[in-house]
Amino acid sequence: MKPEECKEETVMFKGISFPCTVSLAMSLIGGKWKAVILYHLMNGSKRYHELRTEMPTVTEMTLSIQLKQLAEDGLIKRKVNGSKPPLKVTYSLTALGKTVIPVLNNLTDWGNYLARISPSPK
Repeated sequence: MKPEECKEETVMFKGISFPCTVSLAMSLIGGKWKAVILYHLMNGSKRYHELRTEMPTVTEMTLSIQLKQLAEDGLIKRKVNGSKPPLKVTYSLTALGKTVIPVLNNLTDWGNYLARISPSPK
């Protein structure tokens, strides 16, 4: 699709107005960590500690905020098991979250391509 084919009017999503569909999509998965979190949840649910282990450079506060935003936007679900501490909390993709898997696969392929063509540090 060419950019001139995407000249739509304002797009509404959950009562919020966006100038285009790309802006809407990026509001949901943009930023440094949201797509990475979604990528790590593609193959099934994970606990908070598992996500921290797989993403060691994200701070606890940032991960917590991003998980909350992804849940509020309906891309992931947060399931609490048990009623007494320590609670077992798991995160998984919702049906809407699963629709981003092809995009994440394409981003992964592109990242792999960029890694292959990038010159090695000397």
